Amino acid sequence: MFKSIEWCGDSVRFIDQTKLPLEETYIQSHDYRVIAEAIRKLKIRGAPLIGIASAYGVAVAAIHSGEKNYQSFSHEIQNVIKEFASTRPTAVNLFWALKRMENILSVPADIDAVIKSLTGEAVRIHREDEEMCRKIGENGQKLIPQSAVILTHCNTGALATGGEGTAQSVITTAYRLGKSIKVYADETRPLLQGARLTTWELMKLGIDVTLITDSMAAFLMQQKKIDLVITGSDRIAINGDAANKIGTYSLAVNAKHHGVPFYIAAPTSTIDPSIASGKNIPIEERHADEVVQGFGKRTAPDGVKVYSPAFDITPSTLITAIITDLKVYHPPFDFSRAPSSSFKV
Repeated sequence: MFKSIEWCGDSVRFIDQTKLPLEETYIQSHDYRVIAEAIRKLKIRGAPLIGIASAYGVAVAAIHSGEKNYQSFSHEIQNVIKEFASTRPTAVNLFWALKRMENILSVPADIDAVIKSLTGEAVRIHREDEEMCRKIGENGQKLIPQSAVILTHCNTGALATGGEGTAQSVITTAYRLGKSIKVYADETRPLLQGARLTTWELMKLGIDVTLITDSMAAFLMQQKKIDLVITGSDRIAINGDAANKIGTYSLAVNAKHHGVPFYIAAPTSTIDPSIASGKNIPIEERHADEVVQGFGKRTAPDGVKVYSPAFDITPSTLITAIITDLKVYHPPFDFSRAPSSSFKV
C-alpha cells in the first residue's frame, strides 16, 4: 500500500499527486521550500495532509537550520511557519498544525531539545490524524445501509490524509465490515481529483467505483440511483457551514431536492472556533491556467476571463450530519464550544 507522506528521520518523502494516476512517483527532500512548493502546486493536497506536511516542513527546517543562537533560530523557524501559512488559505488544518509547532518555539530552550520537540510534535500530528481517520470511519459507517450506492466528490482518501481518509474512510470501513458498497465518483473539475485520485485509490482497494462528470450527479439522483452523498471538508464554521472542494454546494442542493442524505466527514481539527459562519471562511482562488489548460491542452480562447475558486460553502441547513472522530453531529449544529479532539490540540 502506498504512503501519501512519510517521515525519514531528517527528510520527508511524499507521493507527487500531480503525476497520478499514470505514475506513482515519490519525492524525498530535506528542504522545507520543496515541501512548501509541493503544497502550493498540489503535489501534496487534502486538508489533513497539508497540516501534516507543513509540520514536517517546519521540523525539516529546524533540523537543517545551522543557527547556534536561540533567538536567531526561533526567528528563522517563525519565518518558515509564515511561509507555510501562506501556501493555502482555506484549509484550517494547516494553521492548526502550524500553531502547535509555533507553541513549542514560544518556550526558549536548548536548540537541540527544541528540534527534538518539533520533530516529535510533527510525528504526533501525523499519528493522531491516522487515528482520527480510523475513528471517522468507525463512526460514519453506522450511517451506511447494508447495501448502499454512495456519491462522493474530490478526494478524501489516504492521499488527502495521514490515514485512510475522512469521507473515504467511512466508505472503506463499511466495505471491510461486509457491506455491499458501490461508489460514484465525481471527476471534480477543474483538476480532476475524483477522476485521477479517488478512482485510483478505490480500485486499489477493490471497491466498485464508477466515474461520472460533475454535471451528471443530479441526474443520477433523479433516477434514484444514489442512496447518500458523503464528502470531506477543509473548514467547518461554528454554525456547521462547511467549505469543501468547488462543486460540493451543488451536490448538497441537489441532494436536498431529491431527498438524498448529505454527509460531511472531517476530523475535529477541521472545526474552526474562530469562524462564526461560512461567510467568514476565506476562499482560495486558483490560477486561470488550471481551468483553460489544466493538463497541457488549451480548452478556451486566449484572453478569456476566468473565475476559479477552489472551494465553495455548503450551508449547514443542507447537511444531514457531520461525522467526526469524536461523534456524529446532527443539526442544529453549534460548535461555539469547539469540541476537543481525542488527541492533543
